[in-house]
Amino acid sequence: MQSCGSVPGRASRSPLGLPGFNAASTAEAEAALLECYGSRRWAKRLADHRPYPDLDALLAAADEAGYDLSPADRAEALAAEVSPGLPPDAPHSAHLALAAAHAAYECRFGHVFVICLDDFRSAEHPDQVLAGIRTRLGHEPEEERVVTADEMRRLARGRIIELVSSQ
Repeated sequence: MQSCGSVPGRASRSPLGLPGFNAASTAEAEAALLECYGSRRWAKRLADHRPYPDLDALLAAADEAGYDLSPADRAEALAAEVSPGLPPDAPHSAHLALAAAHAAYECRFGHVFVICLDDFRSAEHPDQVLAGIRTRLGHEPEEERVVTADEMRRLARGRIIELVSSQ
């Protein structure tokens, strides 16, 4: 299951620690940030404003940069996401139900479903994903755009925390 800190299908980067992140080359910092949020503009902005005195300053900068993105930048980030799935040992019927729910969501909104699951235990993830999709399918496109942007922000924050956590 996808949580805020993990990105299925993306290479997993070892924690750099904040000092390591601040000292990394611009290219290395941007690459690491792109694993947190798939917008090149967002990653460049955060990398260019280093060094950060602490994690809170980095997270505040990430939030601010996220709010300033264009629709094209947000679309770029969404295109880099992978819809949350089920563990391989889940029943076949659950995989089918989730695949159908994802397809309905993507057909309605034109992008993958994203959700941050850090507030839930792993055992609750499948139910939260299905409930989230079902609820959000009822949203109007503008309402869902706002919810999706917030979920993306939460995902990025969790991934940044993982990236700069002490080794």
